[in-house]
Amino acid sequence: MRELFDEVVGQGKPDPQEAARQAMRAPQRKRFYKAAGTAETEGGHHVTLDGRPIRTPSGRVVVVPVQELAEAVAAEWGAQGETIDPATMPLTRFANSVVQSVVDRVDDVREDMARYLQSDLLFYRAGHPEELVSREAVHWDPVLDWARDSLGAHFILSEGIMHVTQPDAAVQAARDALPTGPWAVAAAHVVTTVTGSALLALALAHGIRDADQVWAAANVDEDWNVEQWGADEEAMSRRAARQVDYVAAVRILGAVDPTA
Repeated sequence: MRELFDEVVGQGKPDPQEAARQAMRAPQRKRFYKAAGTAETEGGHHVTLDGRPIRTPSGRVVVVPVQELAEAVAAEWGAQGETIDPATMPLTRFANSVVQSVVDRVDDVREDMARYLQSDLLFYRAGHPEELVSREAVHWDPVLDWARDSLGAHFILSEGIMHVTQPDAAVQAARDALPTGPWAVAAAHVVTTVTGSALLALALAHGIRDADQVWAAANVDEDWNVEQWGADEEAMSRRAARQVDYVAAVRILGAVDPTA
């Protein structure tokens, strides 16, 4: 997951995806434990390796708020062979990233999501062909209608890529609906960066759209292009990598309380 928040307050902007990808590029370690498990602790659950809790690269003990997720992380460790392959451990990477880069910086991450509300994917519409215009409307309009009717967030649409400044009141209304807990915020941020839309992340977090609907909405333009001209292997490989992060984030959002 992109240097999961890029030091959040440093030069980059918070993004729960990249720290993990750097770990994936590092040489793989040999498996150094026999068994992975979980144990209750204050505030949640440890993931344990031979009875000792796992830690982030900076040495912080990882505490997972929900037993189901702790067991899923432990299962990733248990499934490793002679070497540890971080590419096969998206939930572990996510947990490390949250504890290391998000827990103390939740407001920064929420603010970064709010920035997407100034140029959200859903605002910029194709002018033609008619079928693509219709597909975007089918996938995107229900989310915008919900934001307007339920959140009071009235956004302005644009044809093409011409930037349009969104009303401060609309941005603030949507921002107020963002999750507040570190795990939920981190997961929603991953969905935002993977899809290019904070509104899709909000719709998922609030149960307005399910995971398949959000993924389809995020890729409606790309899917259209594939239908017209065929798939590009490199682009499809990048999409598959994004989907791994997306699936992990969806699982987190479905398991934790928005304030957790």
